[in-house]
Amino acid sequence: MKYQLILSDVDSTLITQEVIDLLASKCGRGDEVAEVTRAAMSGELEFKEALFRRVSCLAGLSISVLDEVASEITLSPGAQELREFCSKKGIKFGAVTGGFYQVLERHPFFNSLDFLRANTLEIKKGELTGKVEGEVIDRNAKATYLLEFARNSGVEINTCIAIGDGANDLEMIKSAGLGIAFKGKEILKEKADLCIEKSLAEVIPFLE
Repeated sequence: MKYQLILSDVDSTLITQEVIDLLASKCGRGDEVAEVTRAAMSGELEFKEALFRRVSCLAGLSISVLDEVASEITLSPGAQELREFCSKKGIKFGAVTGGFYQVLERHPFFNSLDFLRANTLEIKKGELTGKVEGEVIDRNAKATYLLEFARNSGVEINTCIAIGDGANDLEMIKSAGLGIAFKGKEILKEKADLCIEKSLAEVIPFLE
């Protein structure tokens, strides 16, 4: 089967960090927020509850931190290579994340994608309010966006690859033709069709 589309999680998948943890470090609450992130990604805590709890810690931060955090993002091994291979072969490549659009839009890698969906931080008077605007992207929303991306691209769901690392990626992984856990938590690895640990470039042989 020739796969025609990839939709990937972002935090701890396409990038090595969690954007929410990077943001929290700017207000001195990085360790506290990182522990909530860990619990959410392991399936110990419901994602929306975890998201709201973590974002509330960001209240009062200047929007200047968005540029700072975007500059600190490190792509995961093989992410650029996989993206370039897909571009060369005409394979659609997108990302969906419980992270934040206002950070990712400031990074060139994410500006070049065919599809990008992320949560939106509420901003008033040049500061983060500690709230999220609009629909929260949880595990069900990720699966819905996979279907939307496939439909908009004119491809069948069984020709789609989904890549993630944590509990929030479960439904997306199960919906795709090939569900991949990258450095995944156990809860995701149990459901994935394929588990890889070193580099996202390990996906390339399945596209050739």
